[in-house]
Amino acid sequence: MAKAYIALGTNMGNCEENIKNAITALSLLPETKVLKISSLYETDPWGYEAQNCFLNGAVMVETKLSPSALLGGLLGIEAAMGRVRTIKNGPRVIDLDLLYYEGVTLNTKELTLPHPGLFERAFVLCPLCDIAEEECFKTALKGLDKSGVRTYEA
Repeated sequence: MAKAYIALGTNMGNCEENIKNAITALSLLPETKVLKISSLYETDPWGYEAQNCFLNGAVMVETKLSPSALLGGLLGIEAAMGRVRTIKNGPRVIDLDLLYYEGVTLNTKELTLPHPGLFERAFVLCPLCDIAEEECFKTALKGLDKSGVRTYEA
């Protein structure tokens, strides 16, 4: 079993419900167990700014799936929830990013681990630091501007 961290993001429809549904779907992946769930954060859009704010979170899973099989599961969940990729970094009903997979460094056309930009994005690191055991994430977050990241109050 390997530990992996997955980022969740949404800014379309009922964002809280989208996050809950994605976590439920993650828990149904074969040989995968959700161990920890972060708090939720409201974050300013990144990359493409002409859109609504995002609701972001992160989960820690334990899995027997390979990194590529886990990525396939994430893409399947996105598709099942209605994700359509039209604008790069644009609005989305759900975004699931495999951030880190224990013991794996990878750089292929399909998957880069750790996720590129992971250590440069406060909207990813804030929820990740809620659940991560690795000190490197907390260290990276200390040097970032967190002004676009707010604790979400339901």
